[in-house]
Amino acid sequence: MRLILFSKFLQGLDVPGLIAKAQELGLEGYDLCVRPGYVVGPENLRDLPGAVAAFRRAGLDVPLITAPTDLQSTEDPRAAAYLTAMRDAGVGLIKIGYFGFNRRRDYWAEVERIRAALAGWADLATRAGITALYHTHSGDVGQNASALMHLIHGLDPAAVAGYLDPGHLVFCGEPFPFAAAVVAGQLRAVALKDGHRGRRHFVPAGQGDVDWPAVFDTLVERGFDGPLSVHAEYETPPGQDFASLLPAEVAFFRDARDRAVGRAQQASGG
Repeated sequence: MRLILFSKFLQGLDVPGLIAKAQELGLEGYDLCVRPGYVVGPENLRDLPGAVAAFRRAGLDVPLITAPTDLQSTEDPRAAAYLTAMRDAGVGLIKIGYFGFNRRRDYWAEVERIRAALAGWADLATRAGITALYHTHSGDVGQNASALMHLIHGLDPAAVAGYLDPGHLVFCGEPFPFAAAVVAGQLRAVALKDGHRGRRHFVPAGQGDVDWPAVFDTLVERGFDGPLSVHAEYETPPGQDFASLLPAEVAFFRDARDRAVGRAQQASGG
């Protein structure tokens, strides 16, 4: 389970700056935010292979990129462009956009519409050798594992898979061990951020309601070996700034992962 950082909040850094930041934090790579205005975006996707190669020369991996939130359909010309650049860069996972929930629409009709769109991703992703991920994002269709599987169950897990987010799941009241069991073999990535259930906002790791030992013990027990993307979307407490809290955020999740691996080894006598 590689510990990587979602680069959404590092928009001002170029590739050398991102490499330096990852080395400073002890990260194993990036979930690269490939959106307008970032070091690589839809306007310069041709630069993705070179950027990824530079990260790898520095000992950092880019197993996952995050696309714009409105990249929903393979009928969008950006979809093929993204997957072509990813294929050339050797990046295997893409988080696609969200399908918003509208209470005025028939839910099951929406599920069928979204499944048709995801079937399009399955076809395109299969041809590119890439997996499209749908992220459990509270408030949207597919907001927890149970709802996510309405969308992706039965699709080829090598082409379309799930991306669980314990921070969002805590808002939905779905325990992570249950969520992981529901998604099972279609789980390919996990987002790491903590959420406060009562106030419904994200907080620094360890200060919310996510049961992190249960999260990591579940992942270890299930043999999960995908990327762990630190999202660092916490609300910054008064008197502190984002950058000052980031080292502790990364360290918390590294320690939680390593403790779970240690517990499993001890239990097995290893």
